Amino acid sequence: QVQLVESGGGLVQAGGSLRLSCAVSGATLGGNTIGWYRQTPGKQRELVAAIRSVGTMHYADSVKGRFTISRDNAKNTMYLQMNSLEPEDTAVYYCQLQWGYVYWGQGTQVTVSS
Repeated sequence: QVQLVESGGGLVQAGGSLRLSCAVSGATLGGNTIGWYRQTPGKQRELVAAIRSVGTMHYADSVKGRFTISRDNAKNTMYLQMNSLEPEDTAVYYCQLQWGYVYWGQGTQVTVSS
């Protein structure tokens, strides 16, 4: 059974930083496409950052230069380092793993106050 468990969300002031973690069990991160998405009420879930299976990285224009996606294959954990946070970054953040199927974490709330 594949499980993705997120942690690290919370409340932070604008300009602050947070690091989200996503621990994966039952599947292997290495060599697979992973990503972070976010969603706000009434809007579609949007891609924030991804590492493709071939190793290339992708970032949404709105987070380029501020967010960094990474993974630790030994710990089977992915991360999203978020710096210079803005109120517009407020959302529920989800991690995703593509391993045959698409697997999602349960989501973690990030709230950035102005």
